[in-house]
Amino acid sequence: VSALSLHKMLAVAEKQDAFNEWGSVVALSYIAAQRAFLDYTDMAQAKAVLESIARSYGQRLGHLKKVRVNTISQSPTKTTAGTGISGFNAFYEYADKMAPLGNAPAEACADYCVSLFSDFTRYVTMQNLMHDGGFSSTGISQELADLMEKAGE
Repeated sequence: VSALSLHKMLAVAEKQDAFNEWGSVVALSYIAAQRAFLDYTDMAQAKAVLESIARSYGQRLGHLKKVRVNTISQSPTKTTAGTGISGFNAFYEYADKMAPLGNAPAEACADYCVSLFSDFTRYVTMQNLMHDGGFSSTGISQELADLMEKAGE
């Protein structure tokens, strides 16, 4: 969902009192909303706006009806949109080698989304949650360090 679509959906649902108590809204973002990635410039800005909207509405809807609003930043995932980005395959492989758990598959992201609709995450709101196998918290993996050392020989 785009930032503007999320905003419109939340605004209309709020106006029509369509939210249930303790409801949950989840949108997909990407780490590029917070860090610079080549060839992802416009989408990075759009994802940053999406995350801001989630925080703003999370605060308001939380007070109003205990509704949670979160975003998930998923690993690079082979989708029609993703593979249209220049250099995507190389970045996909890089991220897979960097992340201690490897890239999280789309099916695992779907499971994570479902968990955010459950009572197990009742007090999680206004967050951008990383679902990237540890990529976002890793400086460099041993595998990549070894490849760089080998390339320098």
